[in-house]
Amino acid sequence: MANDAALRSAIVGLAVIIVLVGIFTLSLKKMVITYAFGMVGIAGKLLPDWDFFDCEYSRWCYPVTAEERAALLARRCGLKRYRIYTMRVIIYTTIYGFGLFKWWTFISS
Repeated sequence: MANDAALRSAIVGLAVIIVLVGIFTLSLKKMVITYAFGMVGIAGKLLPDWDFFDCEYSRWCYPVTAEERAALLARRCGLKRYRIYTMRVIIYTTIYGFGLFKWWTFISS
């Protein structure tokens, strides 16, 4: 992962959420579930090889060439690194939305 600061801040944010869940629910089991869900969520968003996935979904079956990787590294800076593709947004919204719904129903019960 190129940007360790994003990973650190995501883990610190997760720690704050875990502490809040522990304070409000007084349940170690719910804290552990929150930790596991949060780590899977962080891993799913921050750890994939974005040079590979930062293209149209129809090209995901083909490897990234050296020229494409060099071009991606040349234009990478800040938030412009992430381009918005419709299929990626639909997939993330579906998976993370369902996961958050299941987590919230478990925590609030």
